[in-house]
Amino acid sequence: MKDRFFALTIVGGKGKRLMPLTEKKPKPLIKINGKPIVEHQINWMKSQGITDVLFLCGYKGKLISDYFGNGRKFGINAHYSFEEKPLGRGGAIKNAINKIPKEINQFLVTNGDVLTTQSLKPILNLHNNSASLATVMTVPYPNQYGLVEIEKNGTIHSFNEKTKIPFYINSGIYYFEKSIHNSLPKIGDHEILTFPDLVKRNKISGYISKSFWTSIESHKELDEVEKKLQSGNITF
Repeated sequence: MKDRFFALTIVGGKGKRLMPLTEKKPKPLIKINGKPIVEHQINWMKSQGITDVLFLCGYKGKLISDYFGNGRKFGINAHYSFEEKPLGRGGAIKNAINKIPKEINQFLVTNGDVLTTQSLKPILNLHNNSASLATVMTVPYPNQYGLVEIEKNGTIHSFNEKTKIPFYINSGIYYFEKSIHNSLPKIGDHEILTFPDLVKRNKISGYISKSFWTSIESHKELDEVEKKLQSGNITF
């Protein structure tokens, strides 16, 4: 029997900052270069060996299941978890874990509005070599402003356009052990309610990624990614 590799993608966001595009559809279905954001994400997952994707649906979730169906057209097995009321991202994951087959003990989790070219293998290797319940892919802080090197006397040495600064943020991409279930909130956000507790228990690891990554939060980011795709600078 072929090995199965599961991913959960959180696709229930309203995407208020992308209005009016999200007035009639969830943010992950907004198109970039002719395909929904989450379809680009699925293509990346598939290239990394993911066979099954469980969509965690909230706002206008039926549109997600209508689009992907059983997933075969997209080269995956598609599964769905629907919320009767908003549970928050942590609650959505907790609610969906019982839909993962018993033999699957670890799985990928992503926010449905993030895109990356990062290989999953080194993240999974780090995860498997630790005793962590969660391994978080981290990325350099995306500084949106240019930095000025200046002395107290007013002498400017350089202008550095959008340089990376030595801090890292959570990318919204993780590997979880199924046993994290008891640490997740029934309602609420895992980043706020679960991760700090895992830090105290030494049960969380971080992988530093230098690959392309973006979270689609605004019209500007939508346009920037579309230009990169059209130019061939990135592919999923």
